[in-house]
Amino acid sequence: MIYDKLSNIGSYKGLNKNLDIAIAYITSHNLQELPSGKTLIDGENVYVNCMECETALLSSKEYEMHQEYMDIQIDLQGAERVITGDCSSMEMGQYNADRDCCFGQSTALADCTIGPENFIICMVGEPHMPGVALKNPETIKKCVFKVHK
Repeated sequence: MIYDKLSNIGSYKGLNKNLDIAIAYITSHNLQELPSGKTLIDGENVYVNCMECETALLSSKEYEMHQEYMDIQIDLQGAERVITGDCSSMEMGQYNADRDCCFGQSTALADCTIGPENFIICMVGEPHMPGVALKNPETIKKCVFKVHK
């Protein structure tokens, strides 16, 4: 996991070629102008999903994990908590290759507040629980960059 201020995202170039493409896009585009839905940046190697969604209470959430894509999550309006889990304690359900996702339980490692000024990168194989309400559920607007490993 990488959690930092959005103004520092350029510091993470050089970790992965597809991550570099995503970072270049983030630093050169107004994310507020992204249309809802999927926008291809480098075909299926790097793309972004922009959406409005409702945060939820922690008690109703599960961890998710991906095998092919890392996530860069950025809130454009509103804020959410993203909790990352311990890989060694995770108990994940059946992997869905079409959605590159499985859900399950883990022991929490970090609890991060995202928002318009922060971002989180959740690596491949790292359990994470996005969309947790800060206090009460609210509608947020966010973008999730999907970056192939």
